[in-house]
Amino acid sequence: MKVLVDVGGGRVVEQWLADQGHDVLAVRELDVRMLDADILALAAAEERLVITMDKDFGDLVVHARRGHAGVLLLRLDEADSQTKVRVVAEIFSSHADLLSGAYCVYQRDRLRVRRL
Repeated sequence: MKVLVDVGGGRVVEQWLADQGHDVLAVRELDVRMLDADILALAAAEERLVITMDKDFGDLVVHARRGHAGVLLLRLDEADSQTKVRVVAEIFSSHADLLSGAYCVYQRDRLRVRRL
């Protein structure tokens, strides 16, 4: 899967995804000050799933109706890197087919999927 990992995702998540064979692009390697709208536009143009911890993407996708190829919002406030990897691994192994084109929110051991 093609993914764009926002800054909050972290290097460990980026590396785990790459090790699993995913095509990973990291915002921290592009421009850590990149605006959310620009991140979303780049991901949409390249058909990449955005993995983020930034709730502002919900406003862009749900309320402003910005185009996207999929957004996975991880509500893991103050989680360590290993927890992030565990959650991403669980989602990718059990729900990868639901991510494309959807706005997904992971919170409290639950994944909510919203097709827009």
